[in-house]
Amino acid sequence: MSLREILVIPDPRLKEVAKPVETIDEDTRTLIKDMFDTMYDAPGIGLAAPQIGVLERIVVIDIQREDDPQTGPIALINPEIVEESEDRVVSEEGCLSIPEIYYDVERAAEVTVKFTDENGETVTRHCTDRLAICVQHEIDHLNGVLYIDHISRLKRDRVIKKFNKLAKRAS
Repeated sequence: MSLREILVIPDPRLKEVAKPVETIDEDTRTLIKDMFDTMYDAPGIGLAAPQIGVLERIVVIDIQREDDPQTGPIALINPEIVEESEDRVVSEEGCLSIPEIYYDVERAAEVTVKFTDENGETVTRHCTDRLAICVQHEIDHLNGVLYIDHISRLKRDRVIKKFNKLAKRAS
């Protein structure tokens, strides 16, 4: 088990756009395993590679629900949303890179995501409920977008100010 440090705002790497993964090899699979270990240890339900300082388009998610056999651990390499519903939902979100802060965010209720799995297979998956929200949240990370970028400027500025103060105290 190899845990990685999770970056916290205002780390500028969280605002960078991740690069596509060109080759899926043992290093990629090791990174994915480390990402799952780090996510579970945090604990969280999703983690994007930029959150651990790796600017590659890789996401891991595990929203295991006993009532839904299609949930469980999934790794998405180079994911892209190819379709989203017009229906919107508002749900409370948090983020491992913005610890202990939660806000309601509006997102598409359903999305279809196309990605490559760790075996190099292309997968297209329709996502609903919590999985749809998590996929959108994590893909945002790959594009340098944080969930607080979806809330009001006043609330976002308050969060950023708080974490800037914490970062100053830590240094």
